[in-house]
Amino acid sequence: MKQTFYFFNEGRISRKDNTLIYKNLEGDKKVLPIETISDLYIMTEMDFNTKLISFLAKYGITVHFFNYYDFYVGSFYPREKLVSGELLIKQVSHNEDIFKRLEIAKEFVGGAADNIYRNLRYYNERERNLELSMNTIDHLRRKINFCESINELMGIEGNIRKDYYKCFTTIINGDFDFEKRVKRPPDNVINTLISFVNSVIYTKVLSQVYMTQLNPTVSYLHQSGERRFSLCLDLAEIFKPLIGDHIIFSLLNKNQITENDFTEELNYMHLKKKATQTIMVEIDKKLKSKIMHRELNRKVSYEYLIRLECYKLIKHLIGEKEYKAFRIWW
Repeated sequence: MKQTFYFFNEGRISRKDNTLIYKNLEGDKKVLPIETISDLYIMTEMDFNTKLISFLAKYGITVHFFNYYDFYVGSFYPREKLVSGELLIKQVSHNEDIFKRLEIAKEFVGGAADNIYRNLRYYNERERNLELSMNTIDHLRRKINFCESINELMGIEGNIRKDYYKCFTTIINGDFDFEKRVKRPPDNVINTLISFVNSVIYTKVLSQVYMTQLNPTVSYLHQSGERRFSLCLDLAEIFKPLIGDHIIFSLLNKNQITENDFTEELNYMHLKKKATQTIMVEIDKKLKSKIMHRELNRKVSYEYLIRLECYKLIKHLIGEKEYKAFRIWW
């Protein structure tokens, strides 16, 4: 079974036959058979050469890079193996037709909004007193289907998240300084956690998109751009509340992550190495956990839910079945 491998300590990765050899600066070595690898996360400085990149590309292994501050730098996305010119034409035509594009974009925002609402309902039932925000978000999400432009839709999505983020200090135990979402750069513990976890969710979506015939640069909610895989931003909206936010709440409420895990001198913008490892372990654990899927009538992992979302979008694009975003049902 293939799995994700993370590298937190500086070193070098090289190839020997059909294996990857990782050596850290202390001389410790890890041997990874290529058949066991789904993707790699480089969370530190790492040396490797173009031969290794060619080797990874041959086996369709994506590599995601993060810098010293745990900011997502970019991904090595191998040449696509599952190519469909017909699907690409469908993807582009749905992007260029404003009505078709808006139809898909509304589902992304609607799915994200419903998952956000379910998160709030869960914590409200645990005496967090979130009724006011729930009512506001419920009112906003009812406007989604009446939007007539992407900008109007993005405005509603932004307001939903604004009210949602106001609830974080109520959901999270402890006295954390968090008034609003700040991204570039994050300015406190919670903003730093949100930025890091959201970027990881984005890369997880990218890895799953690679396993399908979808082109990750053709999107519907976010503007297609030259320097990003904007379809992954679209799909990640659905899974950030379901996976990312749940992990943030759990890590902080269980004191697995505290203010001591951040560098105070850098305005809490930098996660310490041990904290990064803890977060990645929890994300992996969540992605590997399974739920009983209502339609498939079998257990599937959260990671596979992301792949299923890609397949559902493909069916919509080829006219087989209308796309409905994943919504939490439990």
